[in-house]
Amino acid sequence: MKQAERRRRKKMVVARETRKVTCLLTVFVLTAVVLTSISATAVNNDNTVSKAEIVDAIMAHMKATYMGEDVQHPDKEELRRVACLYYYHGRYPRTIDSATGDPVTIYQPLEKIVVLNAGVAEAIRALGAKDRIVGVSDLIAKQTVFFPEISTKEVVGGWREIDPELVLHLEADSVFAYGNWPGPEYIEEKLPDSVTVIRMDIYKPETLRAEMVKLGYLLDEEVNASEYIEWHDKYVDAIEERVSKMVEDDNPEVFLYKSVIESTNERKAYTTQSGGISTLCEMAGGQNIAEGFEVAYPTVDVEWILDQNPEVMVGLSESGGRGGYETDDEFGLTDEYESLIELPGLGNVTAVMDERVYVIDSNVPFGPGYPIGLAYMAKWFNPDEFDDLDPQVIHQEYVDKICGIDLDVTKRGVFVYPELANYY
Repeated sequence: MKQAERRRRKKMVVARETRKVTCLLTVFVLTAVVLTSISATAVNNDNTVSKAEIVDAIMAHMKATYMGEDVQHPDKEELRRVACLYYYHGRYPRTIDSATGDPVTIYQPLEKIVVLNAGVAEAIRALGAKDRIVGVSDLIAKQTVFFPEISTKEVVGGWREIDPELVLHLEADSVFAYGNWPGPEYIEEKLPDSVTVIRMDIYKPETLRAEMVKLGYLLDEEVNASEYIEWHDKYVDAIEERVSKMVEDDNPEVFLYKSVIESTNERKAYTTQSGGISTLCEMAGGQNIAEGFEVAYPTVDVEWILDQNPEVMVGLSESGGRGGYETDDEFGLTDEYESLIELPGLGNVTAVMDERVYVIDSNVPFGPGYPIGLAYMAKWFNPDEFDDLDPQVIHQEYVDKICGIDLDVTKRGVFVYPELANYY
């Protein structure tokens, strides 16, 4: 049975590669620069090529490649682009710079997508293309509340490593992974060229807006991307405008720490090098007391925290922590909160004495919904300046309008602790 299944999958790959070769003559793109190198082919004003022009390009390629004639001709990749330009009337190919900085090009619409990165799954749903997802990582599959439909898709492995045979079985045309994780040996080198690997982070506040625009372009969902950007900018711009008018010296000093640490004498901090939560801190009007460290996640002892005497402390309960959409039990975040404030000597720190210590689940400050986390932090740092800001209202709006799921965030999920008592 196993040999029969392997033969079946091998035939599937062969058939797929055959279709790919056929596509070289009927399905792919070119820019004006490339086309100008083809003597009998030219880009029209509407960025298309005619049937006669594509035939000329194919004939020139065949004469040079198979008949040895000394004629100016497109190479295989250029021909692919010309055919795509003809077939899709200038709509494809589409090229973006990936999270690694390397360009990635798609030559036809993405219809069967495998997603390893939960942030990308969230973004694809926000852009109205969730039905194109055919496979997911095991972590996405576990999020049945937040991804009620996407979580039911076939699991192809973890975000660190996939089963390439499952990807081929799904006839996926693309796999979305994090920018730097895992390495190419775990994804690209395991898959044929017919599957495009697209690396996007979709979790860093500093790059997320631009990545959402790129993703909308790749998916041909520019209208939905514009609607998301409108929602994003409404809150981010309003918060940043108020923060810009504040006196910088009056901004509170903040200690950002990794909350799921059991040590009684040290914590891991987030510096400006780490981006993410530190970027949000700055956007929300806080001063990261660990900004002077040259490493992203230094370990600091309690004595250092006492010496810095932060006015606010925010613990990040990272992915795999004990909060989020999938639970209603506050115990996880409560336990993390108490494990910090009960450290020996920390009761004398201003943040603890003033009850300005918070824990935030990673579902809130990262991904397309990060303006929610920004709103929480702005409220914590400057409650008087943001007295009219309600993070829960923003969160509910995101769930309703952007995610399109039936969930009341005041009744389901645990996202921050203490919840709202300290500023209402």
